[in-house]
Order: sequence, then C-alpha cells, then structure tokens
Amino acid sequence: MRTEQLEYVTAVTRHGSLRRAAEHLHMSQAALSEAISKLERELGVSLLDRRRSGARISEAGRNLLQHMIDVIEASDRLQAAAGDRLASARNVRVGTVNAGTALLLLPAIQALRQTHPGTSVEVRTLQQDEVQLGLTEGTLDLGLVNLLSGDDVPPELVGLELLQGTPVAVMPSQHSLAAKDQVSADDLRSERFIGMRSGYVMHRFAHRLFGPNLPRNWYTTDGAEMGKMMVAEGLGLTVLPDYSVASDPLNKSGLITCRPISGDRTVIRLTLQQRRNGRLPESVHALATHLREAASKHTVFQLASGT
Repeated sequence: MRTEQLEYVTAVTRHGSLRRAAEHLHMSQAALSEAISKLERELGVSLLDRRRSGARISEAGRNLLQHMIDVIEASDRLQAAAGDRLASARNVRVGTVNAGTALLLLPAIQALRQTHPGTSVEVRTLQQDEVQLGLTEGTLDLGLVNLLSGDDVPPELVGLELLQGTPVAVMPSQHSLAAKDQVSADDLRSERFIGMRSGYVMHRFAHRLFGPNLPRNWYTTDGAEMGKMMVAEGLGLTVLPDYSVASDPLNKSGLITCRPISGDRTVIRLTLQQRRNGRLPESVHALATHLREAASKHTVFQLASGT
C-alpha cells in the first residue's frame, strides 16, 4: 500500500468521479482505476461503487476515509518535519449556502491567511443537502448551513450554532418600502419578488410567509449573493437572514437595505457542520476556530435593530 493510492481515493471522493479525479491528477483514468483496484484487493474491500454514471465512494470507503486522511496527514507532517514545508500546506474545502459570507467567512479566511499562510481555501456555493452530502462523503471539510426551528442536523454530522438571526426584507435603498420601519407580507406580495430555489431554507420560509397567495412576479435564483445583486439592480425584493445582509458590500455602500417583517417571529440559525467523529486536520481546525471567533462578536445578531 502506498500513500499515493490513498490520495487517489480521496481525489475521487473530492471530485466526484474517476474522470474528474484523473484530470486533476494529470493521469489516465485507466491508470487511476487500476491503482485503486490494487488497493482494494490489498485491503479486501470495495472502496468505490463503480456504475455507468460514474464512480463514487462506497459505504466501506466512507468508513475508511478518515483513516486514509489520517495516514496522508501523518505523511505530510513527517515530510514537513524533515524540511519539506510545502507538504504541510492544505486545501480546506468549505461548502456554504452563502449565509454570513461577509460577516463570518471572509474575516475567518483573512485570519487563516495570517496563521496558516501556506493553506488555501476552496469555497463552494451549494444547497443545504449538497453541503451535508459533501461532508458525509468527505468531499467537504466544513459546511455553513442555515436551519429553521425544528430542522435537525443529520446523525452522521455535528453542528455548532454560530449565529442566530431573523428574516428581513431586502430592497434597494431608494425603494418606497425603505421608508417604513417594518414591511408586511402583503407589501412584498405587491412587488416583484426574488426567491431562492427549492433546497434553500429561505425558499421554505418564503412559502411559509406567503402561504398559497404567492407574489405574481417571482424570480428564482441560487444563493443569497445573487439575490442581493438582483435587488441592487432593481429587479425585485427578497427575504434573507439578517446576518446575510450585515457587512455585505452592497449594504455598506448604500445600494441595498433591509427591514424587519411585521408579525414574523421566525428564528434562523447559521450552523457550522462537520463529520461526526472525524479528526480535523490542523488547517481545517484553524478555520473552524476563526469562524467561531468571528461569530462570538455577534452571538445573537439583530441587524434590523441596529446591532
């Protein structure tokens, strides 16, 4: 068994298929498949589920994934101790639903750059289920996910609440509704509305807010960042957690603003999620720590009240 073979398995897990992993590793797909097959024969388990649609890590592979990562990390530490400092650099993979980006994620990455200058961060914008699947399968190290009251973290993951906030109506700063202290569901129904696609918490919230009487003009997009850009361009209004608007450049520059939604008592929690019983590599642990430190400044965040 060679460390390279373990890295091949983690590459397939990370990239989602043999083909994409082979492209990333600059080797042929056949050579990659054969190297993993040799490892499977040596270990006596099938690490990949090979299907016509592609290869994904098997249940046995998921059970062994953390052990493989431990071996790879140990090899990296050995090389670093021997003087190969580049070997200690790691790519931290974060999946996010685009919540708290400016408030938490960007400051945490800035802090990581100071404490771990050799570490890069790969940020992927995904839906909640995609983030949680990536964490379970090992293609992501950390996940930032919004939860409504009653939502549970999957049993194979653990979650830490970073922020607690409320939904707010987001609009251009010069919009007539910005003159109000609060806006109602009826106010929003009369406007062009920008909703999140199914799979996002704010999609569920919007349908809960409007009930069967939805706004007639409804645009759909992926993620808060695009939603805020569409609002800034005057394409409509949206609803987002208050912590998604705080510190956002569009809000700070005065292009967008937000108001509480009258009569709504919904609480939204931004959680940091990771695999249960998984040992975090040092660089991943460091980014998680920086996220917690950034969140500690905004334990209960209330943008609408001026916090």
